[in-house]
Amino acid sequence: MDEKDVEIVRLLSENARRTLTEMAKILGISDVAVKKRLSKLEREGVIKRYTVVADPKKLGYNGVALIGVDAESDHVLKVAEELSKKDYAAAVYVTTGDHMIMVEVWARHSMELKKIVDEIGSMSGVKRVCPAIVLERLK
Repeated sequence: MDEKDVEIVRLLSENARRTLTEMAKILGISDVAVKKRLSKLEREGVIKRYTVVADPKKLGYNGVALIGVDAESDHVLKVAEELSKKDYAAAVYVTTGDHMIMVEVWARHSMELKKIVDEIGSMSGVKRVCPAIVLERLK
């Protein structure tokens, strides 16, 4: 993987609908070369999928929270996998630092968020739940 491949990934991260021609102009290579590089990045698993970044508020989710979850050491992956199955979990990360698991949660209102926090807290193996309300997303 070279600098042009990294730039292709960066360009698509900004806008996954960017055309091959547009990327070729930016990179100073042909659109055929961009297509070959893109196919290789997909085949090698560098690019796993193309997705949409939605604005939760415009979808009716007025509460977004980052929830730190601490679990018993032998339950961390099981808890994270269970959280990954939940519709309210926009993202789930197993981490180091203050919490073992971080969950990005979208909720329609504060009472729904409270129910989610309570549900996570009652999961087998969970020791502590620490929600932080997102006030504004900058990037």
